[in-house]
Amino acid sequence: MTGAVVADVDYASARGLDKTTFASLVNSNWVTHHHNVIIVGPTGVGKSFLACALAHSAIQDGHTALYVRTPRLLDDLAVARGDGRLSRMMSSLARFDVVILDDFLLRPFTTDQSADLLEVVEDRSAKSTIVTSQLPVTLWHEGLGDETVANATLDRLLERAHRFELVGDSRRKRATSSQSRSTKATE
Repeated sequence: MTGAVVADVDYASARGLDKTTFASLVNSNWVTHHHNVIIVGPTGVGKSFLACALAHSAIQDGHTALYVRTPRLLDDLAVARGDGRLSRMMSSLARFDVVILDDFLLRPFTTDQSADLLEVVEDRSAKSTIVTSQLPVTLWHEGLGDETVANATLDRLLERAHRFELVGDSRRKRATSSQSRSTKATE
């Protein structure tokens, strides 16, 4: 997400973002200590923006970061398995200090997708991952499918995680609504 910076984070809107906790992550110590960040909430509350703002802050502190949409990553991993690039792709993902897995569990994972995700998370155990999802963490186990794989994945993701559970209406609706009011006022 281009242009997402911590300075533009809106703490005033009623979406449940704890300013103190979020601000404590700005210095990127969470990356140095290999912690994860979990941001869940409904569509449009700013999950991706917050994730990208934290990644941008980490980059400014000298860390490397990668943004991926989880559905696309899982598709790319399946193709890489088929053409022999899976090992190389997994190694590449493991090198980044921060990886954002955006739109996590938009739909339940297949058995192969869950296994691939476990490998990604396992390879990143000494790195940091930011996960954004519309699905509450309490439902992730079910979405990951296989109980053993789900347990292993969630244990690794949630063990050292800073969690944010956002609420509220879509910020996109408000932006569109205020934009249309501005347009009508100038007409």
